[in-house]
Amino acid sequence: MPTMTFIMKDGTPKVVDAPNGLSVMEIAQKHDIEQIEGACGGSLACATCHVYVHPDWWDKVLPDAGDVSMEEEDMLDLAFDLQKTSRLSCQIMMRDELDGLVVALPGSKPGW
Repeated sequence: MPTMTFIMKDGTPKVVDAPNGLSVMEIAQKHDIEQIEGACGGSLACATCHVYVHPDWWDKVLPDAGDVSMEEEDMLDLAFDLQKTSRLSCQIMMRDELDGLVVALPGSKPGW
């Protein structure tokens, strides 16, 4: 099973199992990462599942179209502490190619 790492607000890494087919938001909720709220349930109607994607993973988490959708961009405008590699975790679906994915929670200082 793939794994992924969440960089918590205090900078500590939390490595978790990340089943294929689940969104990064669903994986966070499954592992009780409370900072990833997902108030809209993953319907792209809020920004409470915002994360920073490690730059090494940026291209790999983009949709097949190669860019973040306009709808996601609009929701990201509402996110706290937006960064260059910000994404909504509900829009990143886990698959084998993302085994080892690293994301950080907003408010953390991941140092990348």
